[in-house]
Amino acid sequence: MAKERLYVFDTTLRDGAQTSGVDFSVEDKRVIAEALDRLGVDYVEGGWPGANPTDSSFFQAPPKLKRAKFTAFGMTKRPGRSADNDPGLSEVVNASFMALLDSITYKLFKDGAEAP
Repeated sequence: MAKERLYVFDTTLRDGAQTSGVDFSVEDKRVIAEALDRLGVDYVEGGWPGANPTDSSFFQAPPKLKRAKFTAFGMTKRPGRSADNDPGLSEVVNASFMALLDSITYKLFKDGAEAP
């Protein structure tokens, strides 16, 4: 039987930040990201660049991770707007990080039509 590799994608810095009473600072996010990297997590999602000042600042100076890939949460363009006229999408595309994983596969149809 072949061994299968399990990849860990951690969303603490975004999903965890949405918990009542939690308010991560940029430094908090950096410390947590580096700890997750030391633990061997494969992907660390840093948040959503442009969603709030903390996330924007965090992505302007991303943590230096040795193993984990640093990712961003994002979205495809808003319906009725062009991609270059969508500030939320622009922040994600222009952020400096190692990997971008998004939900494009279920947001867009194969023919390019917008999802409902």
